[in-house]
Amino acid sequence: MRLWALPKDGDGPRRELKIEELWPHKGYLVLKFEDVDSISEAERLIGNELQVPTAERSKLEPGWAYVNDLVGCAVFDGDREIGQVQDVQFGAGEAPLLVVKAGSDEYEIPYAEAYLKSADVEHKKIHMILPDGMLDLNAPLTAEEKEHQRNSKKLSS
Repeated sequence: MRLWALPKDGDGPRRELKIEELWPHKGYLVLKFEDVDSISEAERLIGNELQVPTAERSKLEPGWAYVNDLVGCAVFDGDREIGQVQDVQFGAGEAPLLVVKAGSDEYEIPYAEAYLKSADVEHKKIHMILPDGMLDLNAPLTAEEKEHQRNSKKLSS
């Protein structure tokens, strides 16, 4: 299998890598690449984004999607279009977060089965059923909320 390594800072050319062998280790999958024959050579790849050519990607089970297929999709809450997926972030919980841009607003929406109605990446549409108030979680504080926060801090000091 062939992969491309894109430097983590996006600075520099992509490097083609070929998997020579792989094995499980402590819950992870270890990849041994051709022509990467020492730990110091392998350490230079830490943080690189590994990319698989589209034509060589594995077919996914229903309900799964590749991150780059989600970017650019229109996100709907019921019939209402919220905006377009600009990015997908990992590490903030079990579900990845869709970073959805709508004009000057930006929302972080969990791409969780509990909220997902359907995802049609071929037609670039994600239909969700979001709980009331979810889109308000990232909203900037109103002047009243900021004042309440200041007063709360004064009382606790």
